[in-house]
Amino acid sequence: MAKRYSRSKFKRERNANKDTRPSAKLSYARVSVQKACFVLDAIRGKDVQTALGIVTYNPRYASSLIKKLLESAVANAENNNGMNAANLYVAECYANKGPTMKRIRPRAQGRAYRIEKRMSHITVVLDER
Repeated sequence: MAKRYSRSKFKRERNANKDTRPSAKLSYARVSVQKACFVLDAIRGKDVQTALGIVTYNPRYASSLIKKLLESAVANAENNNGMNAANLYVAECYANKGPTMKRIRPRAQGRAYRIEKRMSHITVVLDER
């Protein structure tokens, strides 16, 4: 006998164990995963004020993107979850690989070299202490 499948029951179960921590995601950021991870590794596990100080004075391009993302996650925590910004810390932050734009660079003797302009999806998840 076939098992009865209920779409609504599946959705209820899936939503029951959904992560409720405040987060922010930046999709299709024009920075490679490796370069974004240098900044993300520096702020992982830190409280929000320290993390904002680190990304504010970090000279890398990715730090400006991550600063806006961090501020957005803090605003989400305050407005949507009613959390206090002073108690927040960076629980998770990671960059996943996005699509790659492929471009051609002309080289000597009629050759063409490929230039890959990489993108990433950056996610910051906060939690309360």
